[in-house]
Amino acid sequence: MAIKRRQLLILGGLAIGGGVGGAAVSGILSRKPEAITPADPKATTANNPKPAKSTVARSPNPAPKGLYAPARGDVRIVLISDLNSAYGSTDYIDQVKQAIVFVPAWEPDLVLCGGDMVAGQDNSLKPSEIEAMWQGFDKHIAAPIRKAKLPFGFTIGNHDASGSSFGGKSTFENDRNAVLKYWQDPKHDANLNFVDRAGFPFYYTFTQNDIFFLTWDASTSEIPSDQLKWAEKSLASEAAQKAKLRIAIGHLPLYAVAKGRETPGNYLDDADRLRALFEKYNVHTYISGHDHAYYPAHKGKLELLNAGVLGDGPRRLLSGDITPNRTVSVIDIKLETAETIYTTYDMDTLKVIDQSTLPRYIDAPNGRITRRDIKI
Repeated sequence: MAIKRRQLLILGGLAIGGGVGGAAVSGILSRKPEAITPADPKATTANNPKPAKSTVARSPNPAPKGLYAPARGDVRIVLISDLNSAYGSTDYIDQVKQAIVFVPAWEPDLVLCGGDMVAGQDNSLKPSEIEAMWQGFDKHIAAPIRKAKLPFGFTIGNHDASGSSFGGKSTFENDRNAVLKYWQDPKHDANLNFVDRAGFPFYYTFTQNDIFFLTWDASTSEIPSDQLKWAEKSLASEAAQKAKLRIAIGHLPLYAVAKGRETPGNYLDDADRLRALFEKYNVHTYISGHDHAYYPAHKGKLELLNAGVLGDGPRRLLSGDITPNRTVSVIDIKLETAETIYTTYDMDTLKVIDQSTLPRYIDAPNGRITRRDIKI
């Protein structure tokens, strides 16, 4: 997929969080997807179909009162990630709660979460304590989103239900059981238009407004071989290739961007091979969480969106001296030109983050990635 245009949209009069001054900038990327003949039209399994397009009248530039209001695209996504606090927490910090209050005012077509919705991955937690965390998540996060009648797509994080195992046995079996119980309860309907939900909530596909989404279980650094086969079959399918855009989401990134996350196990194994898989099927963007640092990038033909953190523990990027921040991103998409426009808010200051102040590139242990607006 050739890059047609990379440019910055300059927005005046706002400042980056952490006291660093600067104009607010939303990045724009345009990439016209190439056509691929579907390899297997029967590769998908339609389950519980829901309307993929919203018929609700939308404002031209909706936003919470007092916040910068970007012009909406054909499709709007609100992206949150890494919401949790200390192990076993059943509550969330104020910035998380405020972001959830803000969500309906942005009038998104879809809410996405990059994982770590709860604070598990601690085998000292009793099953009742794990269940209490998911009850807290439902109260503070999921229920308000359901009340707003918004589809909620997500990926499982290591603190939700790590897929790690030892001797063929799941290391965090209680976490895995709890996440399955929560998301398979009809009361917790995610309101998604599933294409294939056989592996839900760990891996699945859905469509929204002519965009095909693939979510895989990147709660550890290894994507199992059977899941890789499933991913390729899904991306080659008619549903994927007829979509105007393809987006993939997983908790761990392909390439590390944050200090303390640059060690093996904190990013996906064999990232270049996984990137090649996405590029083969013209995936536009891979969205990830885990690093607790916002960084929009590209490598090869693939866009990389490191979603940042909304809950506790913001981290510094591997390069530069930007003050760590908590973020929410509004992604506006123009389908015909494949433009993706990011407006990312610092939830500590409620200002828009200036993309131009982020490092031009980051040298991850497994390869260099470049800020999304920089041509190479």
